[in-house]
Amino acid sequence: MASIAEFIRNNHAEIVRCWMEEATRAASARGLDKPEFRNVMPVYLASLAEARASGGDGDDKQRQHVESHVSARLRQGFHVAEVVEEFAILGRCITQMWAITPPKLQPDAHDVERLYAELHVAMESVTDLFGKHLLEEEQTEKRYLRLLQQVASEALRLDGPGSRNQLKELLEIILEAMGAQSGALLLYEPEGERLVTAASVGAANEQLEHYATSLDPKTFTGSIAAAGEETYSLWDATTTTLQVSDTLRQGGIHSLLGVRLPAHRALMGVLYIGLTDTRDFTGREKQRLQTLGQHLSIHLENAQLYAKLQEKVEALQAERGLREQFVTILAHDLRGPLSAARMGAHALIRTPEKLDTWRDLGLRIDRNIERADQMVRDLLDANRIQAGQRLPLRLDVCDLGGIARDVVEELAMLHGERFVLEAQDRVRGMWSAEELRRALWNLGTNALKYGAADRLITFTVTSTGTGARVSVHNEGPVIARADQETIYKPFVRTRSAQMGTSKGWGLGLSLVWGCAQAHGGRVELTSNAATGTTFSLVLPWDARPFQADLNVKERAQQVSGAY
Repeated sequence: MASIAEFIRNNHAEIVRCWMEEATRAASARGLDKPEFRNVMPVYLASLAEARASGGDGDDKQRQHVESHVSARLRQGFHVAEVVEEFAILGRCITQMWAITPPKLQPDAHDVERLYAELHVAMESVTDLFGKHLLEEEQTEKRYLRLLQQVASEALRLDGPGSRNQLKELLEIILEAMGAQSGALLLYEPEGERLVTAASVGAANEQLEHYATSLDPKTFTGSIAAAGEETYSLWDATTTTLQVSDTLRQGGIHSLLGVRLPAHRALMGVLYIGLTDTRDFTGREKQRLQTLGQHLSIHLENAQLYAKLQEKVEALQAERGLREQFVTILAHDLRGPLSAARMGAHALIRTPEKLDTWRDLGLRIDRNIERADQMVRDLLDANRIQAGQRLPLRLDVCDLGGIARDVVEELAMLHGERFVLEAQDRVRGMWSAEELRRALWNLGTNALKYGAADRLITFTVTSTGTGARVSVHNEGPVIARADQETIYKPFVRTRSAQMGTSKGWGLGLSLVWGCAQAHGGRVELTSNAATGTTFSLVLPWDARPFQADLNVKERAQQVSGAY
């Protein structure tokens, strides 16, 4: 009767062949091929024979072989049950060979029992090794997540002066946690619908200004963004047909693993790491990158919320400044007409017998009260516009040319013959004459304040087919492009206006915009050195549809107030 050592040596090749066939079928779902199996198990089988020949119950070599086998399987993404099964398969293959061996060549049953006991010990060792590894992995992951949170808590602003360095520090932590040689964070830019490198570290250090890419799935980063909850891996960046940055291709990086940020909700960006090796990534590595990516997403979301909060704070501070400015201007500008009206009233009270002789004084009182009333009305309307409300209009059939003529005549009486009117006949529509008169007055006085002092100011009224257009043109200083974006906001004055001698509240153009919007129209502005500055009110023929919703709301408020 042969010994177990002799039996294993004599049938070593057949046992290994049997084990590889069954183990390959068991692991086929993982995509592993035969060369990846030709590692430790044949050597381990030979060590069992040597231990039996020496009469030992297993030695350090066997334990080393088991540890090596477990380490290899961990790198390949095996689970503990799969590795335990591999040792069970080895036992079954030995049994199968034993069953077809002639009785005189079969090993002693007691010897075989001791062999299976050693295989059982090996399987227990596999379980222990996996447990220790998972514990170490968990502690390592917790450490990196703690470091990630620590750095993230110190870097809230994505647009701050040190934001790129802080993002690189976060990326370096992720790179160390993944054992990778390169990594990059690309943030989504909605305006250009593209991904732009915000930070990169490692072998292929892609600078922010050097690399941006679209969301096209033909690109590597676009494929990551489209992957959703799953990670996206690339076997070899140097041979792939996907679009990859040249810097990455030339940096010696081969295998890539990326994750979308965040996995759910709107896209914020993508994160990927790269290896100089060419290999598959394990399930554990994919899971770790997903976890790190989730925590990085939280940091990015916090940074965006912080930036929005800062914008709100700055807006509130600006609004507070406007309110203070409003109170100052109101106190200053209203004091003049009210004081004049009060002094005139006192004069009338003291000399009632001369009432007929004070007619001019009474008219001045009326004009000053009218001025104060107009200021209050302008302020209330500006407040409506700032609150996003549409101005209420009293609509009737109006002659736009007639309204412009009245404004031009009044301005000419006050400021001289500098105003010219060019108007088509019978440009009539359903509009508010009162609001249009105020809008044209504001445009005319603005042209007078900020235009060239020795040039004419031209009012033009034309029909457009779908509506009407009234324009006010002046020559002189150009309105800067940056000022044109904010010029219609209440209490906003251009930089040139602030530096000039003309004073004002910064409400005129806001009221012009509010008038156009309430009519369902718009304001157009062209300003350049060659042609001068032209403001145009473009109106539909009938403003009633654009006041309908407002009237419904007002009636609803009146009805609710009655109850």
